[in-house]
Amino acid sequence: MLGILCGIISAIRRGKFIDNLITFVSTIGLGAPQFWLGIVGIYIFGMRLGWLPLSGYVAPTENFGQYIFYGVMPILILSFSLLASVARQTRSNMLEVINQDYIRTARANGLAEKSVIYKHALKNALIPVITTIGLQVRVVVGGSLMVEQVFNIAGIGTLIVSAINGRDYMVVQGCVFVISVFTILVNFVIDLLYGFVDPRIRKSWR
Repeated sequence: MLGILCGIISAIRRGKFIDNLITFVSTIGLGAPQFWLGIVGIYIFGMRLGWLPLSGYVAPTENFGQYIFYGVMPILILSFSLLASVARQTRSNMLEVINQDYIRTARANGLAEKSVIYKHALKNALIPVITTIGLQVRVVVGGSLMVEQVFNIAGIGTLIVSAINGRDYMVVQGCVFVISVFTILVNFVIDLLYGFVDPRIRKSWR
């Protein structure tokens, strides 16, 4: 949601300072390795400012508050590149849509700018963005190995690597199965969102 919001702001403020700032931060997010971002985050927010813990994990059943506290920085680092990708995709689609004739017609008819952007332009720009989000799910579930290593978290990425090194193929198959099932379910939800966003797709289903 934050990536979509940043993309919208960047598109409607094209060429302004906020657009340049979001584009700059998105470029860093797309190009910087996750382990480097993790090390920088640990140094700034953990060592220098002391706001967040350096590493570790607390189960939610043990202490939910500490679970959130320890998860803030790893989640931010893991989602930073995904947020940047969604923001760039949303910006590109919004710039293409807001230059269409029907958007100019909506503005000429006196519709409020918020209605034009969020009700008419955004819905037509969301289809490629939803597809991008769906493709990134498997990265979030199984591709977090670097973040897990930096923050010393025993996640599924670390488990897969340990199982491969130990030739424990049953564990590898189980992890791949979990990731695959989760990815399939998300793709199913994405297909449903297509119809929710674009009424033309709902009509084609009928």
